[in-house]
Amino acid sequence: MRSLGVDKDGGLAIVEVPMPVIDSCKALVRVEACGVCNGTDSKLVHGTFKNWSDYPALLGHEAVGRVVEKGADVTAFDVGDLVLLPFVDGPIGGYHSAWGGYSEYAVVGDWQAMQRLGRGPGTPGFSEGHYAQTKLPAGYDPVEATMIVTFREVLSAMRRFGMNPNQSIAVIGAGPVGLCFTRFAKLLGMGPVFTFDIVEGKLREAAAMGADHACNSLETDMGAAVRAVCPDGVDFIVDAVGINALINQAMGFVKDNGKICCYGISPKLDMQLDWSRAPYNWSLQFIQMPQKREELEAHEQIIQWMEAGMLHPSDFISHVLAFDDILEAFRMIEEKRTDKKTVIRF
Repeated sequence: MRSLGVDKDGGLAIVEVPMPVIDSCKALVRVEACGVCNGTDSKLVHGTFKNWSDYPALLGHEAVGRVVEKGADVTAFDVGDLVLLPFVDGPIGGYHSAWGGYSEYAVVGDWQAMQRLGRGPGTPGFSEGHYAQTKLPAGYDPVEATMIVTFREVLSAMRRFGMNPNQSIAVIGAGPVGLCFTRFAKLLGMGPVFTFDIVEGKLREAAAMGADHACNSLETDMGAAVRAVCPDGVDFIVDAVGINALINQAMGFVKDNGKICCYGISPKLDMQLDWSRAPYNWSLQFIQMPQKREELEAHEQIIQWMEAGMLHPSDFISHVLAFDDILEAFRMIEEKRTDKKTVIRF
């Protein structure tokens, strides 16, 4: 099968590797679409993904596909089901698996079947990722369904951060992740919601997602903008960009007992903190790797919002390219020619 590989020097290429082999508790999936993650994929290409040195590797972790074969003990999936988050299960053809969603075929595991057979957590072959490999309702478009991966990651992070209704929030960055934080904050009843970016088009998108205040941080001091509405600061500030200097800026407008939240892995893993402008009491929390069990727990809420017409995946997608054009997709992202999510269609 074909897949997207990256070497230790960041060289990307469409490569040929053997198809995955399934066991009795797993199912083989023909991948139909995979979202490009501006964070994880780009950091793996540039060698800045924390604690990762396994190259060459197969990329992609936002895949959606259809089951074409299943093992004898699988009950969670049937042939023909559209499923979320298939990945390449372990090294294959000389390549490590950086989840491998940009592959023509991948695998999902039935974690409940594994547990029944004594092959649950802590045993060889079991992955926490199996928890988040879920069947989707009939009729979902595979391209749009790739956004559910990001949706679940962000909602599970918001729950971990402790965000609740009637709490104020400032989101720094209006890319796909920042827009998710903005939209979900409104759906969860938070407010006021501030979203900051330096691109006017992204700010218009944030306003459309429900931001009460969408401000250009090149033209407006973020702290002044927040304190004009919330004199005591905001309960939560989210760094959805991954620039460590933003943490120091956030010190100036986090509320007493508020929280500065960093989502994702920054390319730079250290910083000089200056909390002289911060209140006496505040906290800093990083979520660098979503927990798949928590993503599973967020799944039903995401589906409910979508079914109710309150959340539209297409609003977060700007480009859809064929797999043959995947190298161009990565060039577009590198050159910042796309503001929202790019999806690869097989």
